Amino acid sequence: MPSVTCFGEVLWDVFSTYKNIGGATLNVAIRLASFGNNVNVISSVGNDADGASLVDYMKEYNINTIGVQKSFKLKTSCVLVSLDEKRSATYIIEKPCAWDEIQNSDILKSMTIASDIFIYGSLCARSNTSRATLMALLNEARFKVFDVNLRKPHYKINDLVELMTRADMIKFNDEEIIEICGYFDFMSSDMEELIEFISRKTYTDKICVTLGRKGALFFNEGKFFKNEGYLVHVKDTVGAGDSFLATLVDGILHHHDNQYVIDRASAVGALVVSKEGGTPKVSQLEIAYLLGSKTD
Repeated sequence: MPSVTCFGEVLWDVFSTYKNIGGATLNVAIRLASFGNNVNVISSVGNDADGASLVDYMKEYNINTIGVQKSFKLKTSCVLVSLDEKRSATYIIEKPCAWDEIQNSDILKSMTIASDIFIYGSLCARSNTSRATLMALLNEARFKVFDVNLRKPHYKINDLVELMTRADMIKFNDEEIIEICGYFDFMSSDMEELIEFISRKTYTDKICVTLGRKGALFFNEGKFFKNEGYLVHVKDTVGAGDSFLATLVDGILHHHDNQYVIDRASAVGALVVSKEGGTPKVSQLEIAYLLGSKTD
């Protein structure tokens, strides 16, 4: 069974009247586990009820939690989430929290070495301790996937450049790649040109960009593969990009055709925005229906 390790934040998304378990790392892990993969999470929670609930939740999804540390000085992360009239989310992320202090260990090293794919994001690199642990584990990982997740003010351009350069594959949304290209004074209205620029700049030959309702674009070893998107009624956008990435990685793990990989990832992302919450259940029948609608 393929093995994936996800490094980064696990947390509670706190809305005005309720809260959900979330965080990009955990959302990706849950979706990957739902496809039958062996999934490890490397993170940290507080010595509190919220942290215990997060660990129990991961275990319910058969996620290996041996890499989830417990902090006795920092509490479990909570993020305030607001949805605008288009149901798009904005976030207020407290600092510091438990996942800012992920400590390296032999267990984490062994877990990383044994994994087929290692997924990491930019948010968890905001602190010196977690960033140092991440950089050390990247030296051990076989295939590294960087999920760019820009949350102001929690990133620095120099850190982003290093994280991109270390990756074998990078995933952006359209706003993120435009912003990062802007740092290098490279402007273009052509998304393929932006992707090719980042590929040259970071020596990365696998890059994927989500385009919202317009689908996604996948650049793999010099060739582009595009999905035009699926028409769904949007409930909220929380976790859609995470499920997209998890489905993309699942397709790569199982050596699916590139076009099918991007189509299936876009279908799952669309289904997630049509439901409430960051990790709603998505059935194989629903995925097959959307994939079939592409050819109608």
